[in-house]
Amino acid sequence: MADIPAAPTSNGKTSLSDAIREHFSGDAPLVEKAKGFAKARPWSSAALVGVAAIALVNTIRGAGPK
Repeated sequence: MADIPAAPTSNGKTSLSDAIREHFSGDAPLVEKAKGFAKARPWSSAALVGVAAIALVNTIRGAGPK
């Protein structure tokens, strides 16, 4: 019989989700988890913040007087 590995190996498509799972699991405060993820993946963090900022601006812009 073939041995089955304990954890699947990561490929280019799942490495970001593996990094998110690695940094946001455990009992540390959420701020510490986010800092660790931002240090490990600065470009992904910047993209996530940019998308959230665009969504916030669009939400605020749409809430004006009618």
